[in-house]
Amino acid sequence: MAVANGEYEADAAAEASDPPHWLRKVVLFLSGQTISLLGSMLVQYAVFWYLTIEYRSGVYMMLAALFGFLPQAVVSIFGGVWADRHNRKYLIMGADAAIALSTLALALIMMTGFDAVWLLFAVMAVRSAGAGIQMPAVAALLPQITPTRNLIRVNGVNGSIQSAMALLAPAAAGAIYAWSSASTGGTAASLIPIFFIDVATAVIGIGILAFIPVGTVRKASEVQTGYFADLVDGVRYVVHHAFVRWLLIVFAIIFVLTVAPSNLTPLMLVRSFPAGAEQDVVNLAVLEIAFSVGMMLGGILVASFFAKRSRIGLIVVSSLVFGVLSIGLGLAPNVWIFFGFMFLVGLAVPFFSTPSMTLLQETVEPERQGRVFGFMGIVMAVAMPLGMVVFGPLADVLPIELLLVAAGILTFVVIGLAVWLPAGQRAIAAARAASQVAGGDPAVAAAAVEEAMHSKEP
Repeated sequence: MAVANGEYEADAAAEASDPPHWLRKVVLFLSGQTISLLGSMLVQYAVFWYLTIEYRSGVYMMLAALFGFLPQAVVSIFGGVWADRHNRKYLIMGADAAIALSTLALALIMMTGFDAVWLLFAVMAVRSAGAGIQMPAVAALLPQITPTRNLIRVNGVNGSIQSAMALLAPAAAGAIYAWSSASTGGTAASLIPIFFIDVATAVIGIGILAFIPVGTVRKASEVQTGYFADLVDGVRYVVHHAFVRWLLIVFAIIFVLTVAPSNLTPLMLVRSFPAGAEQDVVNLAVLEIAFSVGMMLGGILVASFFAKRSRIGLIVVSSLVFGVLSIGLGLAPNVWIFFGFMFLVGLAVPFFSTPSMTLLQETVEPERQGRVFGFMGIVMAVAMPLGMVVFGPLADVLPIELLLVAAGILTFVVIGLAVWLPAGQRAIAAARAASQVAGGDPAVAAAAVEEAMHSKEP
C-alpha cells in the first residue's frame, strides 16, 4: 500500500511540474500538421499513381524516389542545425509555405498545357527539400511542448492520427484523381485539382501553427559558434554516440531492405494483377487504404497497450516481422491476399517507428535533438532511394515477387547480426538503462545510455 501511495504521489508531482497548457498546444500542433499532411499525401499518392500507370517502369519509380528523397537528405544536414538554433515553429511554417508556393506554381504552369514529366520531378525535389527543414523541426518541437513522461503516448496518438489521414488520403486521392482523369483523358492535368487542395491545406496548417506560442531552445544571438561548428558538433555527437549510431544503422537497414522494395508494390499490383486502367486506380487506392488501416490500428495498439513495453524490443521484433511480411507479399497468390499482407505491413510500422522516435527523444539532450533528427532524416532520405537505385532497375529485368522475397531474407540476416553483435547487445542494455531513469530526464537518460554503451560487458 505504501508503494502504491508513493507511485501516486510521484505521478501527482510529475503532473504538477508539467508545462502549463501543454495539452492544448499539442492538440493544436498535431491538428495543424495533420491538415497539412493530408494535402501532402494527396499529392504524393496522385503523382505516384500517375507515374505508375502512365509509365509502368521501375526506372521511373527509381527517379521518383531520387527526386523525392535525396534533396531532403542534403537539406537535412543544415535543417537539424537550424532546428537547434532558431524557433522551430517558424521553420515549420516557412517550409510549409515554400512547399505550397512550389505546388501552386506547378499547377498554374500545367494549366497552360505544359506537363513535361521533368517538371513533376523538379517540384518533387523542391517539396523534398522543404521536408528536410520541416522534419527535424517537427520531431524536435513535439518533445519541446510535451512532458517527457507522455511522449510515447503522444507519439502513438500522432501515429494513429497520421494513419487515419493515410486512410482518408488514398480514398480521397483516388476519387478526385479518377474524376479529374475522366475529364482530362488521364493526362498529367488530372493532378491539378489535387495540387490546389494541397495549397489550401498548407495555408490552414500554417494558420493554426501561428497561434501556438513556442520558444526557441537556443537563440542564435546567444550561440557563439557558427553554423559549420554546430554541424560538426552534430556529426561528432552522432559518430561518437554509440547508441544513436546503432539505432540509425538499424533505421538505414529497414529503409533499404523493407521500405525501398515496398515502394515497388504498386508496380507489382498493376503488372501481376492487371485489371484495366480504371480498376487499377481503384486497386492502388485499396492497397494504400489497407496499409493505412493497419498503421492506424498499430498506432492505437502502441499508444494503448505497448506504451510501457521495451522500446528496443519492439524495434527488433517489428524489424523481423517486416522480413516475414516482405516474403509474404512476394508469394501472395492473388490480389486479396496481397492486400492482406499490405495491411499487416501497415500494422507493424508503428511498432518500429514510434519506439524509435521515442528512444531518441528520451535519450538525446534537447539542445541537440534538432541535429539528431536531422541526421535521422538524412538516413531515411538516403537509404530509401539508395535501395531503389538497386531494386528499381532490377524490377524491369526480374519479377518484383522475387525481389520482395530476397529482401525479406536479407532483413532476417542483417537484423539478426545487428542484435547478435556486441554493439547490439550493449544497445539493448543501454535502452533498458534509459527506461529506468527517474523522471525521464533526457540529459540523465543520455548519460545512462553512454555509460551502458561503453561498458565492457554487453
